[in-house]
Amino acid sequence: MELKQIEQQTQKAVEEVLEQAKLHKGDLFVIGCSTSEVGGEKIGSASSMDIAGAIYRGAQAALQPAGIFLAAQCCEHLNRAIILEKEAAERYGLEPVNVLPQPKAGGSFATTCWQNFAEPAAVEHVRAHAGLDIGGTLIGMHLREVAVPVRIEQKNIGSAPLLCARTRLKFIGGVRAHYQENLL
Repeated sequence: MELKQIEQQTQKAVEEVLEQAKLHKGDLFVIGCSTSEVGGEKIGSASSMDIAGAIYRGAQAALQPAGIFLAAQCCEHLNRAIILEKEAAERYGLEPVNVLPQPKAGGSFATTCWQNFAEPAAVEHVRAHAGLDIGGTLIGMHLREVAVPVRIEQKNIGSAPLLCARTRLKFIGGVRAHYQENLL
């Protein structure tokens, strides 16, 4: 698969999620990504910095104009830590940890984000407002508590299947409660 096509598929997928997620400037969008799966291989077996770069460019093309922070999930070797801009970590009161992602310990996508962010930071956990799971990387641990599946037209990036989610506020109050429709 051509890198430009991967970039375009990523941008389209992120734009579709943003369309449904009702995010605001400064919100967090988590991406977990197996570049191996995108390239048609088994997760964790064929990490690709080139594919990671295409995914990064596509994601940022959609997120930056909206003012949404990208949060990149590392692989299991870094306990699924998150790489994000220092500004986002500070805004959300997240405590930085000391680690440098590498293609085989953190993953190519997290490494690419580290190399391209203005001031990268690593943290252990986030509670993102929406996200994109590329290739079955299990982003659920980094979403806010009430995650809602998002169905989009773009089903794959390369050979990797996509799972998408947005989050919503919890409903409280019981049968007599009324809810703000714009927050659903």
